[in-house]
Amino acid sequence: MQQIVLVDILDKKETRKDLCGKEKDFTYIFETYYKRVYNYIYYRVNCHHTAEDLVSQVFEKVMLKIDTYSKDKSPFEVWLFAIARNTINDYFRSSKKHKFLSIDTIKELVSKKKTPEDIVEIYETNDELLKALKILDIREQNIVALKFGAELKNVEIAEMLNLTESNVGVILYRTVKRLKKELERGE
Repeated sequence: MQQIVLVDILDKKETRKDLCGKEKDFTYIFETYYKRVYNYIYYRVNCHHTAEDLVSQVFEKVMLKIDTYSKDKSPFEVWLFAIARNTINDYFRSSKKHKFLSIDTIKELVSKKKTPEDIVEIYETNDELLKALKILDIREQNIVALKFGAELKNVEIAEMLNLTESNVGVILYRTVKRLKKELERGE
């Protein structure tokens, strides 16, 4: 449903000239995709403040380049997350960081309990998971972040990374299997 409404908005971009209408359209895009873009970036950079800065850069680029988007070339989500991926790559290039993957989002998924014992157990589990995630190469980290952070489908990830859908599925399967084996080895 979101994609259909978004396509209507993007089709109107050529005929609509008023600033108020463009602001409403961009507000809809921002509200629809902010959380997923933030999660994807946060998975990759492992820092709340950096993720917020990069998300701001992504949406600034989207706002400035929305007129270059063509629904004939790719779905809007693929275009948006390609901008996000390129923004992250630029960030890593400029900061010379290469092997960081956020664990805070995964921490929240592990447990919602807040007792002291649970918190200690969560931190221990998350430390083990963070160590396991660091064994992945950049491509695997990126695919994991797109799948679980941005909640993209395999076909969307495949289109973004110029892979086949089955190749993405195989990479995810093998990566999760490696992570599981690494976590079991640490116990």
